[in-house]
Amino acid sequence: MHTKLLADCILCPRNCHVDRAHGQKGYCGATAELVVARAALHMWEEPCISGKNGSGTVFFSGCSMGCVYCQNYNVAKGLAGKKIAVDRLADIFIELQRQQANNINLVTPSHYVPQIVEAITLARGKGLYLPIVYNCGGYEKAETLKLLEGYIDIYLPDFKYMSKEISQKYSNAGDYFDYASEAIKEMVRQIGEPAFNEDGVMIRGVLVRHLTLPGYLKDSKKVVKYLYETFGNTIFISIMNQYTPLSNVERYLEINRKVTDKEYNELVNYAICIGVENGFIQDGETALESFIPEFDEEGV
Repeated sequence: MHTKLLADCILCPRNCHVDRAHGQKGYCGATAELVVARAALHMWEEPCISGKNGSGTVFFSGCSMGCVYCQNYNVAKGLAGKKIAVDRLADIFIELQRQQANNINLVTPSHYVPQIVEAITLARGKGLYLPIVYNCGGYEKAETLKLLEGYIDIYLPDFKYMSKEISQKYSNAGDYFDYASEAIKEMVRQIGEPAFNEDGVMIRGVLVRHLTLPGYLKDSKKVVKYLYETFGNTIFISIMNQYTPLSNVERYLEINRKVTDKEYNELVNYAICIGVENGFIQDGETALESFIPEFDEEGV
């Protein structure tokens, strides 16, 4: 299946039309070859994703967004990772299951959707039963997400912006809201109401993340308002304060700082005031921690 879809690639909103099947690279920087930077238990997701055992995260190399403030810059730019076959990816899923992972967490997977569908099919034939998490930047095409119906149990997208100007400036994606809003509608259509096991770990659902950017509280409030008014308690909203200004944002002075407690608390209080109940917030200490693992090909 994947050769045909990648021969004229329009999987993501960039619509590059490149022949990845024959080695060409589009905006995401990936050919048809799977490149994985890390596959290991990860404890730093939301509590309902990580649980006590950890989430079995698979970090894919490359990204169709390319945000200037990217927290996983090396892997997003394809500077880290190992080439593997689809059957090896299936085996990685099984190995993470044996490590007692709560789920299989596919991080930045959008440009590898056809290969992922094949790998999940293979892994299920070998006994994979864990929920599959699709952990993405939100800049997705609903048509591509439809290929994943029946394969994904939990959607974990970002919802970064409402403003076309801000999304264009930092992600070269002025149409971000248009695609992200339709993508989340498709995710909710597929998944429906959230569900949890007896340990409080999500086994089905849509959990939307919003990374608070310094200086853009007004847009963040619009994001939270839109998500709650549109989807209500069908989704969970995770409001994050872990933005870390890395060296790649030094020329963007306005975001070359961390989010202040005042900014973050005002956003959280706003969410509470408008009625958000299904949500996650981070305490002040999370901004002091590193949520960026070493992309050293562990588990690959």
